[in-house]
Amino acid sequence: MTIRRAQESDVDSIVGLVYELAEYERARHECHLTAEQLHRSLFGERPALFGHVAEVDGEVAGCALWFLNFSTWRGVHGIYLEDLYVTPSKRGHGLGKALLRTLAKECVDNGYQRLEWSVLDWNEPAIGFYKSLGAVPMDEWTVYRLTDQALTDLGT
Repeated sequence: MTIRRAQESDVDSIVGLVYELAEYERARHECHLTAEQLHRSLFGERPALFGHVAEVDGEVAGCALWFLNFSTWRGVHGIYLEDLYVTPSKRGHGLGKALLRTLAKECVDNGYQRLEWSVLDWNEPAIGFYKSLGAVPMDEWTVYRLTDQALTDLGT
């Protein structure tokens, strides 16, 4: 097992993992990511998305895609984990934990104060896994989102 920063040659594999994740989360119809979009976001002129991959026997078996956020209360950046996914056949071997450990190290090394993510309420295996690492749910917070027509209406 190897955990490393995503490289340009990983883009197609990561896109495939994102679609697997969307299928697992019962939202495949909402996923429209293209390799071109992901490549531009990770490796374009001003990347705002970062990624790590987990390799097993030279094949990408998992990924963590993340970006920087900022805490005005703490006055420093943190990491928001957008996607963490390990293909089902490779689960149970520590890849997810290794990816999260890598992001925690990224935080420690750079003075970031938070590592945050969202998890679907019904995803009990993930919730149990995250709690086993010491993560705590932010139960008093509810995520709100504007997309599609509502976003366009507000922005125009």
